[in-house]
Amino acid sequence: MSASLSWIALFVAGLFEVGWAIGLKYTEGFSRFWPSAGTVLSMVISVGLLGLALKALPVGTAYAVWVGIGAVGTVVLGMFLLGEAATPARLGSIALIVLGIIGLKLSS
Repeated sequence: MSASLSWIALFVAGLFEVGWAIGLKYTEGFSRFWPSAGTVLSMVISVGLLGLALKALPVGTAYAVWVGIGAVGTVVLGMFLLGEAATPARLGSIALIVLGIIGLKLSS
């Protein structure tokens, strides 16, 4: 897999990480079948795509970007879907994570 395709796979893996992180909220402790099934499927796809991306990308960079995409996406969706606070401190922290992701991408 080329480096460009690996970055795309990593980005999509990060999106699926957001899916399973938010999905956990809706599983109610894995007591609801469909939300649980979707969450587990998102977990498998996310980790599988991360594994593919690691064929061409450094593990430290790929893992940090994967986690960063997941963290930022989960916080943002938490604000929009779950009514979590959008304080200046939280927004600034999200911006720092995004800057870190960009820095890792540019330095690879």
